[in-house]
Amino acid sequence: MRYAYYTLAFLCLLTISVMGFRGMNSTLPPIEVFPDMDRQAKFKPQAPSKFFGDGRADRLPVSGTVPHGRGVVADPDFLRADDAHYAGKNADGSFVRGFPLAVDRDLLTKGRGRFEIYCQPCHGALGDGNGITKQYGMVATPSYHDDRLRTMAEGEIFNTITHGKNTMSSYADKLSPDERWAVIAYVRALQRAHHASIDDVPLENRGDLK
Repeated sequence: MRYAYYTLAFLCLLTISVMGFRGMNSTLPPIEVFPDMDRQAKFKPQAPSKFFGDGRADRLPVSGTVPHGRGVVADPDFLRADDAHYAGKNADGSFVRGFPLAVDRDLLTKGRGRFEIYCQPCHGALGDGNGITKQYGMVATPSYHDDRLRTMAEGEIFNTITHGKNTMSSYADKLSPDERWAVIAYVRALQRAHHASIDDVPLENRGDLK
């Protein structure tokens, strides 16, 4: 029982000591049992540094290095030697017609996957503008099967995906240039399928049609 009194007296003394110093100013740093890396040995942007001869904490990239990743940072202007591939434009500024890379099954498969993620909610699975967003008031989504879009240059569609248009935001930070071309290839496949006729089906496959 005696130890219980000692413990209670210690707790009362500790409480009085802690509460008694509340609100007092001190020039000494606080006692930190767990600092949680509040103060780290690091340089802040544009801060001075005595370590380097020029006195600057900011350092230039090592000569010959290039950015790594995706999006705008991954494709800076000084690396874009192929405007047709990375901007969808010819040297004279006109939009590219056709594709600057090979269109094969792998590209179409990739395009379908990206289309279903980023385009289908608004433009619909068939590209007819009947996506899920139409049920929530977005009624101005165009159909890919309109003549205006069917005859539009592939480079102009690439430009729209890159920079956005009207209520459509830019997808440059979500789709790499090759992925944008893949989406366009899949859109062309949807357009071709929508306006297809029996003559577009090989003779050996026509029996599979119902």
